[in-house]
Amino acid sequence: MSGFAQTLLIPDWPAPASVQACVTTRAGGVSASPYDSLNLGDHVGDAPEAVAINRRRLTEHFDIQPAWLSQVHGVVVAEADPARIVEADGSWTATPGIACTVMTADCLPALFCDRAGSRVAAAHAGWRGLANGVLEATVEGMAVAPEEILVWLGPAIGPRNFEVGGEVREAFVSRHPHAAEAFAPGAAPGKYLADIYQLARVRLAAAGVTAVYGGGLCTIDDTRFFSYRRANPTGRFASLIWLNTPDA
Repeated sequence: MSGFAQTLLIPDWPAPASVQACVTTRAGGVSASPYDSLNLGDHVGDAPEAVAINRRRLTEHFDIQPAWLSQVHGVVVAEADPARIVEADGSWTATPGIACTVMTADCLPALFCDRAGSRVAAAHAGWRGLANGVLEATVEGMAVAPEEILVWLGPAIGPRNFEVGGEVREAFVSRHPHAAEAFAPGAAPGKYLADIYQLARVRLAAAGVTAVYGGGLCTIDDTRFFSYRRANPTGRFASLIWLNTPDA
């Protein structure tokens, strides 16, 4: 189990001591190729028993209750509930020991906490969810003043690899004109390279959140992580955030 701990990515951000977070990688699990090895997605064709072992390994290592979601690239943000699978793309909690959890393989995972260390949240932001306001919905779900919120942006497809069409650029620029700075010309006419981290910062700043950390880890270039664009089928890694239990 100590080897498993060494495979995890721990966010580097000034979160309060009561807040814990981690990002899993591909290593440390039991899934066979092409899901090797710590696939946590139960919807990608992996053996259910392998996914169950992988999830249990994560749960037992941290002694937490992950609240898994059925993610649909939407903007619904629900209270984290480890007892059932909620169709949503974000969750929040003020209950210690419950981990807000999102799974990704190129989309952007965003972890939230308040400066008091009393509430946490996680959001899954593909370009559709990002454009339609999933980060703003998560800020609202936190139910604290935006200036009291810290956000960490986890591994996602990087700006050198995220080629999109003009309709994606328009979806962002039509709402925030300065989002145009997050797009560079692509290799073909009408194509653009999008910086999903910069787009997230634009949306968060517009919502009043400026304490934003992380970014810069590309899931296509960094093979520690699953990437849907690099290889399909593939697994999913998880980004989790939770509050310490009182006796932790």
